Amino acid sequence: MAGKTIVVGVTGASGAVYARKALELLEADERVGRVHLVISEAGQRLLAMELGIVAADLKRLPQQLVPGAKKIDLLPNKDIGAAIASGSYPLDGMIVVPCTTGALAAIATGMSDDLIARAADVALKERRRLVLCVRETPLSRIHLENMLRADAAGAVVMPAVPAFYFAPETIDDLVTQYVCRVLEQLGLPQPQAYRWQGAAKKEK
Repeated sequence: MAGKTIVVGVTGASGAVYARKALELLEADERVGRVHLVISEAGQRLLAMELGIVAADLKRLPQQLVPGAKKIDLLPNKDIGAAIASGSYPLDGMIVVPCTTGALAAIATGMSDDLIARAADVALKERRRLVLCVRETPLSRIHLENMLRADAAGAVVMPAVPAFYFAPETIDDLVTQYVCRVLEQLGLPQPQAYRWQGAAKKEK
């Protein structure tokens, strides 16, 4: 497939709606040719708890998350021999959404013991864009230091914090605006993203 190749990792932090929205927008984006989806075991529990998505056959998960999906292929998180685990495989970027502080720690310290952490490690060593959508509060010093380590290694640490300056009317508005900002970090600006034009213009 022509177009960008993106990896989406889903871990067990609250915020499954962010993962689904990211996949929806990537699937619809003509600039994207392929999306490699990796979901941790805790991430699978998250999808079941927050979205009611349970798949006896994991290969059906992409279709359950994004009906009609054609670009998304699911890779087992235990498969550290998958193509995305090698720097020789061409990738354009990776997001971990939502990202647990455990996944953050694994990535920040180079503990490549599963495919999500290994793919993130590859993104960092190959100087590719990596966005970590960390979801936790309050943050301990350990979390903050791991964020600093990840940032120093080249990752974008982008906590899953909703914005309110654009007067959202629905939860989907909040989710969409945040995910649009995430995808912009991958060089994929979205036309539906709200762009601040200044307080005076907004008041009009």
